[in-house]
Amino acid sequence: MSWIGKIVGAIIGYLIFRNTVGFVIGGIAGHFFDMSVQRVRHGTQEGSFIGPLFAFAGALSKSDGRVSEQEIRAAEALMSRLQLDSEQRRVAIERFNVGKQPEFEVHLAVAELKAWTQGRRDLAFLLLDMLLDLVYAEGTLAVAKHGMVRKLCWALGVSDAELGAIAAMKGYGPRYETPRGRPGGGGQRAPSGSPTTDPYAVLGIGHDADPRDIKRAYRKLMSQHHPDKLGNVPAELKSRAESRAREINAAYERIKAERGFT
Repeated sequence: MSWIGKIVGAIIGYLIFRNTVGFVIGGIAGHFFDMSVQRVRHGTQEGSFIGPLFAFAGALSKSDGRVSEQEIRAAEALMSRLQLDSEQRRVAIERFNVGKQPEFEVHLAVAELKAWTQGRRDLAFLLLDMLLDLVYAEGTLAVAKHGMVRKLCWALGVSDAELGAIAAMKGYGPRYETPRGRPGGGGQRAPSGSPTTDPYAVLGIGHDADPRDIKRAYRKLMSQHHPDKLGNVPAELKSRAESRAREINAAYERIKAERGFT
């Protein structure tokens, strides 16, 4: 039970009214503040990311003109990965359809997702991991999709380099990331951890990085993707974090072998 709101409210009430009545009124106001904070926290712990995630996914799919069959299949595959029950699936479908509407205000979904992460970068990375299969569902990266995902990254405090690292770990490395309509893009997914996956992109560093910077990037990523830090999230998210940790390890070991340092 939190007492911060009650204490602060009581103090403010006393300073304003200079009597015990103000002290009591302030304490009551603080009590309701504490209750609202607890409800928000409870909601995030119970998986309230599902609604805004699929609303954003709907807007993302519609951003390049129309929602394709590939994008619908990718959204359905995400529901299966998350092992949604019938009610959660109903919510996911409903919010996806809402997100497709021209009048949908995507910044509201972004704000909800930001609130769910509570500033935790490991949760932000998992959200992006889930959305990238929709981003690349049609095999090529549309400029509109890329721009929308970057806006979400900005809200979540994730850099372009970190987004690129997450994409690389999913097999969408630099050679697969060029937006549609620009030269050089492939858009085809390579198997994660395969020789075509750039290990430097997985760690989010350049090929000219020295061993010290490589080790620092590795330790930072392992800390951010450690599944034990996720707390109360769906099992699929923990499983994905474990997979990410393995991919980071594999990339690091590959670089060490190629560069000859320990």
